[in-house]
Amino acid sequence: MKAAPFTLLTPASLDQAINILNKNPTFSKLMAGSQSIGPMLNLRLTQPENLILLRNLKELREVADCKESIFIGAGITHAEIEDKKILDPSRGLMASVAANIAYRAVRNFGTIGGSLAHADPASDWVNLMQLLDARFVIAGPKSKREVTSKQFMLAAFTTTLEDDEILLGVKIKKLSDGAKFGYFKFCRKVGEFAEAIGAVLIDSELGIRRAIIGATAGTPFLVKNIDAVLKGDAEEIKQAVIQAGCTDEYEFQMHKIALERALLQAKL
Repeated sequence: MKAAPFTLLTPASLDQAINILNKNPTFSKLMAGSQSIGPMLNLRLTQPENLILLRNLKELREVADCKESIFIGAGITHAEIEDKKILDPSRGLMASVAANIAYRAVRNFGTIGGSLAHADPASDWVNLMQLLDARFVIAGPKSKREVTSKQFMLAAFTTTLEDDEILLGVKIKKLSDGAKFGYFKFCRKVGEFAEAIGAVLIDSELGIRRAIIGATAGTPFLVKNIDAVLKGDAEEIKQAVIQAGCTDEYEFQMHKIALERALLQAKL
């Protein structure tokens, strides 16, 4: 199939993009790298009257050192993160995750902001931002606001973004030199979205101890009994996966093993 007819709008600034969106939010869609919305347009899962192109907005391409954190603009591509062309607050974790997103052609165009706004539960960035406890910077017609990663994604394909708001970028706290992490995902074949994700982050200097069970039916699940899970307690790992909603035997085994392999990667 081909996309239904639409008008392509190319704002020259973030303010102009917000103004355009504000005038007709119900029938307008935003497009950055087009790797998510492109297939949806062709399948006619979405049929906007206006498509607002954000790809060239300099405000979405900003990367800034904020002392304790790094701000990464929503328009930064997966490939730029993979190639370490920007400041990395994660000590290499983000680059390694980016390198395994889809295919290089997709990574060249796909953006971190587009992926986060799409809010697919199987998306790598959705889950990694929860692990890194990122803060999301959102721009609207009146002002900017910040929300936590837990507040941003409300459910599968649902975020806190209002119809006239644009994700400006994310703030990620800098990890210390001694940070340990693991990230493992199961895909039916290379390049596809994950069926199960396990992720672990330990930074003793910053007091960070987190584990995520991702690619579930909803938002990333933050493991509650973290100390026992980090020690490799088999029963607590089992309970964590069940609490994440993975009760089907096949789904349970995938998520359990993904978490266990992330723990091994972290070399705890």
